Formats: sequence, C-alpha cells, structure tokens
Amino acid sequence: MLVNPTFTRDVYIVDGSRTAFLKAKSKPGLFSASDLAVSAGKELLGRHSFAPSELNEVVIGCVMPSVDEANIGRIVALRLGCGKAMPAWTVQRNCASGMQALDSAAKDIASGRHDLVLAGGTEAMSRAPLLFSNHYVNWAGSMMSAKTWQDKLKIISQFRPAYLKPVIALLRGLTDPIVNLSMGQTAENIAYRFNITREQMDQFSLESHQFAMAGQDENHFAEISNLFATTGDFITADEGVRRDSSMEKLASLKPFFDRKFGSVTAGNSSQVSDGAALLLLASKDAVKKYNLPVLARITDVHWSGVDPSEMGLGPVYATHALLKRQQLQMDDIDYWEINEAFAAQVLGCLAAWESDDYCKRNLGSDRALGKIDRSKVNVDGGAIALGHPVGASGARIVLHLAEVLRRNNVKKGIATICIGGGQGGAMLIENVSEV
Repeated sequence: MLVNPTFTRDVYIVDGSRTAFLKAKSKPGLFSASDLAVSAGKELLGRHSFAPSELNEVVIGCVMPSVDEANIGRIVALRLGCGKAMPAWTVQRNCASGMQALDSAAKDIASGRHDLVLAGGTEAMSRAPLLFSNHYVNWAGSMMSAKTWQDKLKIISQFRPAYLKPVIALLRGLTDPIVNLSMGQTAENIAYRFNITREQMDQFSLESHQFAMAGQDENHFAEISNLFATTGDFITADEGVRRDSSMEKLASLKPFFDRKFGSVTAGNSSQVSDGAALLLLASKDAVKKYNLPVLARITDVHWSGVDPSEMGLGPVYATHALLKRQQLQMDDIDYWEINEAFAAQVLGCLAAWESDDYCKRNLGSDRALGKIDRSKVNVDGGAIALGHPVGASGARIVLHLAEVLRRNNVKKGIATICIGGGQGGAMLIENVSEV
C-alpha cells in the first residue's frame, strides 16, 4: 500500500510493445516516427480482444515529428483504426516525452476521465530535417515580393552561396539555448564535478553492451515487435548493440564535445536512433471489463528541475522527491532503469546519491541518499548500447522495468530519465499480477 497515494484510482500497465531501436546512419531511415509507433501499436493491440475504437484516447510523446506528422498522436490513432471519434494528442518534454505521455494518460485514468489509454513515445531521429538558414529565408522572401524583373535581378545579385549552408535541426535540438551548451558538454560538466574518469565512462559503456548482448541471448527483450519495411527489410533486434565492443576500441575514440580536454566520446554516449515504445494503461474497471492481464501498477511520478548546464543530474532530484513522498529508502527499490544519455551522466547520478555533501547542499537531506547496487541498474543494458530515440526512451525504460520486476519476482522499481533543458523525471512502479 502506498504511504502517500498520488492517484485517486489505481492505474495499471496491462501490456506493452516496442520496435527494435534502429541506429541512425548517414541518411533518413526506412520508417517515419508514425510508422514506428503504428508498428508497435498493431502488435500490442493485436494481442487483446477489444477493438482499437474501444480505447478512450491515445497519447504519444515525440520531440521532432516530420512536417507531415503534426499532432502525431492523432495520426497514429487513426492509422491504428481507433476511429475518427476517438481523441488523440501529442506531448513533448524532450527526452522524457514518452514518460510524460504515460504520466498524462495515468492522470486521466486516475481522475476517472478514462479507463483504457494507449500511451508511449516515438522518434525517427534519422529523419530530423535540414533547414534553410535565416539568410536564405530572408533572401527568398525578398525574391517572392519583388515586383519587377529589375528588382529580381538586383536581389539575385545579392545572393551568397553561404546562404545555402543548412541548419542541422538535430544538432540544434540537442543544444540548450539558455546555457548554449550541447547535451554532451553538459555531460562533460558532470564528469568534471564528480571526477569521473574516461576509463570509468568507457567501462560503464562496455558493460552496457555486454548486458544488452546477454539480454538478447537470454531472450530478455520479448517486448520487441518485428519491423517490416516496404523494401522487404525486416528488423528483429536493436541495431546498436556492439558484440565486438572492448575497452581498447572505446579508448581509441576521440572526445567529441570537448576535443581538447574532454572525455565524452561517441562510444560512451547514447546512440542517435529511431524507435517507438507503446504501453496500454487501464483502470481496474477496464481490466475486469476486458479480462486484461496486469503487468504492473504505476504508483507515483515526479518531475524536477535542475541547472540546464548539468541537465544529466535531473534523476537525482526527481528520485529524491519521489522517495521522500513515499517514505522509501533507496534500498527499498528492487531494480532501476536509469536512461543512459551518457555514461558520465549515469555515473554522476550514482555519485550524487552517494555523496553526503551533495545531498546536504542540493537536496536538503541530512545525509547521502545511499548507494545503488550496480547489479540492480539497467540489467539488460541501456541507451548506450540499445539507442536513445528521444521521444520513445521514457516509455521504453518503464516497459522494460516492468518486465524485469516480473522476471525476477520482486516488487518495486524506479525508471528515471534526465531531460534536456534541465529536468528529471522518475516513475515508481510495482509488480502486481491482479487488481
């Protein structure tokens, strides 16, 4: 029983499905963000007896949908056959968009507004657009408004080839406009603050690949549905897992975000990926009405803010507040999923929780929150190996955590994620098998 329930009605995770996460390459991937979500959704809904139109709503997290996917939640709902009468919407909280979708759906169920909701996230990062610069846009605007051929010739003479230099939307999206730092540079700040070495980062990254490889071999990713493309291609497993990864190979990579003094490399950072993860959430009434299985219960969610220049420490604050409200200790949590934006970021969170000084100065605690057993964190690898399609990752870690709790027959787990812009989200779930 919860000490301080935040929901007036129980909210259950009935089931979930995700696509394999596809490693972004040098050109747009085979699937749009809505393609990915529809693929995961079809697999998920196809396992249950109710019709898609019997859902109450669809909530999808997505950071950067294409120009043809405005309100991608509605597009996904219609493509899944939910019908024109059913509402659907889209949320965006950067890297936590998928978790925000779950929180939004859970609140609607808890309030009694809905009973059965499809929620999660999707992202096709490989399809992030190249944009025209403001110089080109202004020049083109002048051309369009020119009235005479003399005016047009004059404007043409003002054109400069540099106007055609594209704005890379993905790089802009992964840069904080307030502190003017890329996400990788904020990871460098955390590494410096906690004296995290390059070797420690690379070791953590190697373990992520090793854990993911073992998870694949032991069939611990049963939540993955197959992806089939119109080209005849099909993908059944996460593409980013490197079975040949080693400390030697990781050490050979040069720092990417601070080329002169840094330690954060492509090898100890999350991978740019395409993928989707969707979960089916239900009230007790819906579970009974449709005779649904129960995978877990969402018991609490918390969002916190942090200095954008150290955005990776967001989980420290969100988790602390959640545990405090529920009067829990870190040892009460059986398993953790901490999204691996960067090795330095996860290691920084672990170090902050273990530090008396940090917790006293920043969390108002009289002592350190405690040390997490590494064997309880990301037991099947994380985003460094699996990939980090930003709109989907928050949903993926919740879904996989539920599977881990069930597999190990334990009770409580926390999924937590850092968020560009300086935030953190944490979701507490419990392994339950019946309502």
